[in-house]
Amino acid sequence: MVCDDTVHAACAESLVLRTLPSIMTKSRTKTGAGRFSAALLCLLLAGPASDLAIAQPDLILHNGKVVTVDQEFSIAEALAVQSDRIIAVGTNSEVRALATATTQLVDLKGKTVLPGLIDTHTHPLGAALYEFDHTVPDMETVADVLDYFRQRAEVVPEGDWIRLQQVFITRLREQRYPTRAELDEAAPKHAAYFRTGPDASLNSLALELSGIDKDFRIPQGELGLVERDADGEPTGIVRSGAHLIKFEESQRAPTREDQRNRLKALMAAYNRVGLTSIADRNASLEAVELYEELLQQGELTTRVFVSSAINAQAPLEDIEASIAKLARHPRHRYSPMLWLRGIKFFLDGGMLTGSAYMREPWGVSDVYSITDPNYRGLRFVPPGKTYAIVRLALRHGLQPTAHSVGDGAVHALIDAYAEIDDEFRVRDMRPCITHANFMSPEAVRRMAEIGIVADLQPAWLERDGATLLKQFGEARLRYFQPYKSLRDSGVIVGGGSDHMQKIGDMRSINPYNPFFGMWIALTRQPRWTDAVLQPEQRITRQDAIRLYTTNNAYITFAEDEKGSLEVGKLADLIVLDRDILECPMEEVKQIQVERTYLGGKLVHDSGGAL
Repeated sequence: MVCDDTVHAACAESLVLRTLPSIMTKSRTKTGAGRFSAALLCLLLAGPASDLAIAQPDLILHNGKVVTVDQEFSIAEALAVQSDRIIAVGTNSEVRALATATTQLVDLKGKTVLPGLIDTHTHPLGAALYEFDHTVPDMETVADVLDYFRQRAEVVPEGDWIRLQQVFITRLREQRYPTRAELDEAAPKHAAYFRTGPDASLNSLALELSGIDKDFRIPQGELGLVERDADGEPTGIVRSGAHLIKFEESQRAPTREDQRNRLKALMAAYNRVGLTSIADRNASLEAVELYEELLQQGELTTRVFVSSAINAQAPLEDIEASIAKLARHPRHRYSPMLWLRGIKFFLDGGMLTGSAYMREPWGVSDVYSITDPNYRGLRFVPPGKTYAIVRLALRHGLQPTAHSVGDGAVHALIDAYAEIDDEFRVRDMRPCITHANFMSPEAVRRMAEIGIVADLQPAWLERDGATLLKQFGEARLRYFQPYKSLRDSGVIVGGGSDHMQKIGDMRSINPYNPFFGMWIALTRQPRWTDAVLQPEQRITRQDAIRLYTTNNAYITFAEDEKGSLEVGKLADLIVLDRDILECPMEEVKQIQVERTYLGGKLVHDSGGAL
């Protein structure tokens, strides 16, 4: 389409006068995008010359179903992009009237457009390098695990270590750890180390090399638990004891270039499923440097919000020095592409492995190899230190979060935030809880009162629900990932994946496909069972979309910059192969992304019909 200057100016003025006043009246909690819209309105009202200076879009997408995910969840037909920002959203005729001779016009042919999706919990560097040395096959049974150790024993020198990481027992058909004897049989001449989250199962040589025998005792003040049989011999199960295991790496080490290339490939994989922003929830400063290198080379294709890893077992004065260093880091200054804005530490163990800190005992369990009827899991940080760490973070302008899986850990972190809130208001600093799988009505209420946000992983409900039902029963799972209760109470909840293994959205042991996550929040259907897990906690399609858009934007302090398709916001958007609001429920998890735009730049194109 080509407009002469006179017609173009008149069209632009008409469109802006009709659309911007309504946009300006929408509530905004920050000023960034609001200032952009105000400036745009003033310039456009100044006259035709200003119209031409501002409203000259580089890109117009039209003839589609543009799901804005704004406050009213309004639907438009078209939008226009100039530079990296959205400058108009409206009807086909309104938006196309802004086109110039140089505007790229994209006919959506009725396709649905969403804001670029956001994942608030990833571990990109570890995930990218997970298969650097060799491909790790899918594993569904204990037999698959043992076969892996047998195969590796054929290529790894005798006496060396063989480690298999992040294959969770809840996701094996037998729903149990491989035993010490089974690992001995599979790799009798190697130290076999089955590490699943914070816990592990070891064979006899691995125990021997680590000095863990009948007489071994964990040094006072150190974390960990060694499970023992009736005779006091180690069974091979070691909980939260990675520091106790004298592991020596036997795999190839990646070079800096290898790390960069693998990380770049993962970012492209994220783009293919519609992700334009992620949060790295346990980043090292080395990872931040790698992101910076990709950014400088123009190869960082997702925006990254960084929560830096804090060792909560270190002395408090060392933790304070680390937090102060992060607050001085150049990347702590806001950037839409790379922002070091938070810290993350570990408050308890995991529900996938049997070490989450619960308010009631886990119960004796064949699944988790628990023999103590009073065992409640492991809490890693005492109350006073928890309070001190999160207070330090908040005082230094860093969002605190902690891995808190069990309801005991969730309540402990809420207690710390509440104590600080009595000193100074924390709501605007958006203190966060990560995972928060096991909750309670009291936890939900207090989170709403204080302004605590939550970073949840819907995929765990589908992957692990059957095992959890077997272990805990319906009653104790009543407030397992209670999305509807959280929404109704006003708690902002974001969808994350905890992606830490493999490139491939459904290959990963923690799948990072956001549409799969949305489908789970809609259906609450665990695999391997016909039982729906607390159907009253299902949410609507609009709410499921918000988990990965506006909610995650808010959690990462970017609700004025992204998360919805509104004038002034970054032009992060995706084109879908079907209508997420109307397609059959089972198709939600099958949605494919045909195009992904980051700041108006095409970063993924499936080669479809557009």
